Amino acid sequence: MSVPSSESSTFTNLASQILRASAQIHSIGQCLEEMPYTTEIGKARELLAALGVEYRRMKDSIQSLEEERHSFHTLVSTGRIINSTLDPDEVLLVAMDQIIQLTSAERGFLMLRDSSGGLQIEVARNWEQETLDNEEVRISKTVIDRVINTGEPVITTNAQEDPRFLGQDSIVAYSLRSILCVPLTLKQEKIGVVYVDSRLRSGLFTNTDLNALQAFANQTAVAIENARLFVSLRHTLAEVTELKNLMDGVFHSMASGLIMINQANQVVLCNPAAGDILRTNADLLVGAPIHAVCPGFAQGISGHIQTVLTSEMALTGLEISGNLAGNERQDLRLSIAPLKDSEGTVQGAAVVFEDETEQRRLKAQRRLFERMVSPAVISQLNPDRLQLAGRRGVITTLFADIRGFTSFSETVSPEIVFSLLNQHWDYAVEAILREGGTIDKYLGDAVMAWFNAPVPLQDHPYHAVRAALAIQMRVARLHQTLSPENHFHFGIGLHMGEAVLGLVGTEQRMEYTAIGDSVNTAKRVQEYAAPGQVLITDQVYDVVHDRVAANHVASIKVKGKRNEIQVYEVKGLRSQHSPHT
Repeated sequence: MSVPSSESSTFTNLASQILRASAQIHSIGQCLEEMPYTTEIGKARELLAALGVEYRRMKDSIQSLEEERHSFHTLVSTGRIINSTLDPDEVLLVAMDQIIQLTSAERGFLMLRDSSGGLQIEVARNWEQETLDNEEVRISKTVIDRVINTGEPVITTNAQEDPRFLGQDSIVAYSLRSILCVPLTLKQEKIGVVYVDSRLRSGLFTNTDLNALQAFANQTAVAIENARLFVSLRHTLAEVTELKNLMDGVFHSMASGLIMINQANQVVLCNPAAGDILRTNADLLVGAPIHAVCPGFAQGISGHIQTVLTSEMALTGLEISGNLAGNERQDLRLSIAPLKDSEGTVQGAAVVFEDETEQRRLKAQRRLFERMVSPAVISQLNPDRLQLAGRRGVITTLFADIRGFTSFSETVSPEIVFSLLNQHWDYAVEAILREGGTIDKYLGDAVMAWFNAPVPLQDHPYHAVRAALAIQMRVARLHQTLSPENHFHFGIGLHMGEAVLGLVGTEQRMEYTAIGDSVNTAKRVQEYAAPGQVLITDQVYDVVHDRVAANHVASIKVKGKRNEIQVYEVKGLRSQHSPHT
């Protein structure tokens, strides 16, 4: 906004004309004073005196109008300047310099409320547009408190003699004279004050200065608020931008597929992982209907999405299977959640999914592996710390062999052989595992197991005996469902002793096993056992004899041993100790 120059020239011309007319009246008056008095001269003198008074009044009015015009021009110019920047610090500096120029003050201070409600000096300047240091900030706290508490401006032409401030230490000590202070008001709230003063001149400020400063303060308050809002907006925008960049990074780096759809079941957003899982370009999925994105899963996904949109409740842990292009089978695990706007209205759904195909294949392989190797052994295997080395330990080894099965298998079909063999092994292996044993390997129609490794097992000889008796009892129960020609009995041998346990083989093919003389002894004892018989060595017997009913049956010679081994036949457990059946 600018002020036309013609307006300024009008005031100047008018003032000049009045000054010339006043001078002429004064000259005429002097001439009349020198002339002899007559009635006409007296009337002329009175008329000239009245004209002089009127011209002086007009002169004062024009001078007042000129001051107001100047204040208005300064206010407009200042408003343009302080609103030309949105930097809060710059706004305050410019505003304060303009205030000092507007009021011809010696110093000026702009104070704003802080977070605690107190007033904090934001800018302090002098008439030379220099920033004042702390030692020069000597102002009247009494005046400032009065303005901020009442919301009314204060003007004093000589604070030293003003009865409102007599005896105030700051005014006396700082030799303050002319003071002008107005509130900064924004939306009916007093946010600070503008304070100007002079320690040298009395009568410096007028009501015109007060009105101009009040208007200027209101304009400054708006400018300060605009600058604050701009800074806040810029800060918020920076946070939103940072958050968006973070979300974009997360969105594109997610290993899980993410598809967002609208109410019409059309894809509106899709991350790269979704394209990878569905074997397509993610950009091509945007805008397509969900049933076209994954036709192999269309029926399953569409139904779940409709459920989420209708119920407005999330579904998690869903598992569906389908075929991709090229008839490749794929298993997905997915979760679906409703997408709502700020008012809680459902606008669509987010589908997060993962490819479970490989995981399910590995799980199936593990289940198959667990049927061949003891789960206890599997849990001890650390792929990162596999070592082809063993450790010594005391174990109880169990060998169980199906008597007469080899000759039987020569007379019937392989299907029948494996069916009967697996039925007998199901009962035997279950009994071993329930007692904490570890299956080492199958040797045709025999099985080798041991107790106390790789997981330590307290009282392992006793658990091994319980497992052997449970095998016999469970097989007897199996025979109740089979014809007599398909009845087969186990011969079982147990021995306790030291063995070396660990991985044997190469990195391409290895197994976890036990090696040692005690293992060989257990196998020899088993070979001596009759069908349905459980034999234990004296090392086992010495540990369990108080809980197991057993009879000494033989002393056998084992290859590699100097002394014969004493063998006992287990008849059963004593009454208070019964095996798992």
